[in-house]
This record gives sequence, structure tokens and C-alpha cells, in this order.
Amino acid sequence: MAKVELKKPVVEEISAQIADAESVILVNYSGLTVEQDTKLRKELREAGVRYKVYKNTMMNFAFQGTPCEELCKDLEGTNALAISKDDATAPARIIAKFAKTAPKLEMVSGIVEGSYYDKKGVEALAAVPSREELLGKLLGSIQSPIANLARVLNQIAESKGGEAAEA
Repeated sequence: MAKVELKKPVVEEISAQIADAESVILVNYSGLTVEQDTKLRKELREAGVRYKVYKNTMMNFAFQGTPCEELCKDLEGTNALAISKDDATAPARIIAKFAKTAPKLEMVSGIVEGSYYDKKGVEALAAVPSREELLGKLLGSIQSPIANLARVLNQIAESKGGEAAEA
């Protein structure tokens, strides 16, 4: 069997993963211990992020003709892909948080919702809260005035009730 035929399934696997992904983050994992890598994979898996190491040449072939084509210029060294189909910022957020405990881990670049981001751009995306956090903050903002109004009305009712009892 020719080498090309052996590589074709790997390229197709990468292509299938990035096809409808919200975000694809290229990560340099050089210098991580097995224990750190296992812990990172577990955190990413729990968040629904697929993390896998591929050869740069395979990623290069798979990226050709896709929105991820801009990542080809960053394919140097030991790289892995973190792919999320649901939450666009999840891979960047988790990797950035994990990199605080494992400084050798670094985000190289990424494609998020069809746009290319370099290392600084991906790190900025990591600071964006998750959708659930943003919805929680929005809900809290909406509830706050209503709760304050209810408290004021309750205090007015208590003060009227107190005056009526004294009179």
C-alpha cells in the first residue's frame, strides 16, 4: 500500500473535524509531562473540546482550501489541535487557564468562527467568558432592578403597616 493511501484517512479525519467547528486552536504542547497532558485532555474533553496531536504535514493537507488555511503558516514544531463545535471560546479559555500551571504549553494561533487570530488574538479570546457566564450576568442585570423594586415596595408596605398600627 502506498504511503499516500495510508495518510489519506488521517487527512480526511482532520478535514471532518474542522468542517463545522466553531473554533480550531493550534497548540504547541512541547515540554508538557504525560501527567500534565492527561489532565489537559480531561479538562478539554469535559468541555466538549476535541484535542488531538497530528503531524504538521497532515494538518497542512487538511487545511488547504478551508477557512483554516491561514493556520498552515504556523505549522512548525510540536503541535496539536483543540477543536470545539459548540463553544467558540472554550478551547482558548481552558488552554490559557491550564497554561498558568504549565507554562510550556502555548497557543500558537486559531480560527474562531471563520476568522484567523494570532497568538495575541487567541489569548484575548481566552479572556471572554463562556456563553453560560454571559447569560448569567445578563439575567442578574435584568433581575437586579426588579429585586430592588420589590424590596422598596416591601419596605413601604412595612412602614405603612407600622404607622397604621400606631395610630
